[in-house]
Amino acid sequence: MLGPWLHDWRGPQGRRCSFWETRPMEEALATLLRPQYLDLLVSSPALPLPVGSCRPEPEPLERFGRRFPLAPGRCLEEYGAFYVGGSEASADLDLDPDLSRLLLGWAPGQPFFTCCPDTGRTQDEGVRAGRLRARRHYLVERARDARVVGLLAGTLGVARHREALAHLRNLAQAAGKRSYVLALGRPTPPKLANFPEVDVFVLLACPLGALAPQPSGGFFRPVLAPCELEAACNPAWPPSGLAPHLTHYADLLPGSPFHVPLPPPDSELWDTPAVSLITGELRPPPAWKPSDDPGCLALTLRPQLELAESSPAALFLSSRSWQGLEPRLGQTPVTGAVSGRRGIAIAYENEGSS
Repeated sequence: MLGPWLHDWRGPQGRRCSFWETRPMEEALATLLRPQYLDLLVSSPALPLPVGSCRPEPEPLERFGRRFPLAPGRCLEEYGAFYVGGSEASADLDLDPDLSRLLLGWAPGQPFFTCCPDTGRTQDEGVRAGRLRARRHYLVERARDARVVGLLAGTLGVARHREALAHLRNLAQAAGKRSYVLALGRPTPPKLANFPEVDVFVLLACPLGALAPQPSGGFFRPVLAPCELEAACNPAWPPSGLAPHLTHYADLLPGSPFHVPLPPPDSELWDTPAVSLITGELRPPPAWKPSDDPGCLALTLRPQLELAESSPAALFLSSRSWQGLEPRLGQTPVTGAVSGRRGIAIAYENEGSS
C-alpha cells in the first residue's frame, strides 16, 4: 500500500521530511522514506510518560500536541510535512483537530501533504492551511471586539492550569474586558447558549483535548484557543504571520521561550489606534490599571450618591425585553397560603378522569 502513497510526493535527495502515522505502519513507512530523505523525523503524540520511566536524551521537542526527536542544531521550521491519517468517510478534514493543529502551526513556506489510507491518494494542503489561518485571524478580531470573555476550564488535572487561568484573566483585564471562569465539562452548543452575555469563549485544555474548528452555526459564540486571546489582548504580541501558533497554554506562561510579558501601563503600545475589521469602528484604547489600584473597583459612585454596578452583563440584561419574573415588592396584598393542586401535569387529582 505504501508505494502509491509516495508516487505523487517525491522530493529531491537530501530534503528534510517529517511525517505522522499510526504505530503499526510507522516503521514500514519510515523504512521506505529513509533512502529518499537523509533527515527524517517520525512524530508521536505527546502522551504523558508512564510513572517511573526515564525521559529520552536528548529530550524531544514538544509542539502541536506531538513530540519531534530533533537533532541538536536542527529547527522544526526547516522540515516539510507528510501526514498519513483520516478516512474516506470524513466529510471535512478542516474539522480534524489533530490535522488542524498541524496546519495552523506548520511553517507556511514548507510543503505540507496528507495521505488518506483508504484511497492512497495524496493531497497538497496549502489551500486548506490558508483557510484555517484566515479563520484564526477572524477569531482574533472577534476577541478584540469582545467586551465579555468566558474562560472555560476544560482541564483541572494538567499542571499549571491555575496559573494559566490567572494569566488569561490578567490579559482580559489589561485589555479592558470583563472575564468569567466557567467549569462546564466538555463544551457543547446547548451549554454555552445559556450564557448569551458572553461575546467569546476561551477553552483552557491540553493540546490533545482542544476542540476542532467548528462549522458555521455550531456554537452560539466562537470558542478560541488561549493563544488567540493572547494575540488579541497583548499589544506586544508579534503581528499576524510572525507569531507562532501555540497549542499548549503553558507556552504562554512565564518561563517559556514564547512568553511575551504585557507592556507597562504607560507604554505607547496601549495608545495605538486600532480599527475593527468586522464592524469598521475605531476601538477605544483600554484604560488599563494595576489590580491593586483603588480606582479599579466593580462599583462606581454617581453624582446622586447612588451606587451602580458597572458590569457588561448587567447592561446586557437591562437591554433584554424579558428579564425574568417581576417581583413587584410591596404591590401585592398579603394572603394566607392555600393548598394547591396535587399530582402530575397530565392528570391532577381534582380533575377527574377523562
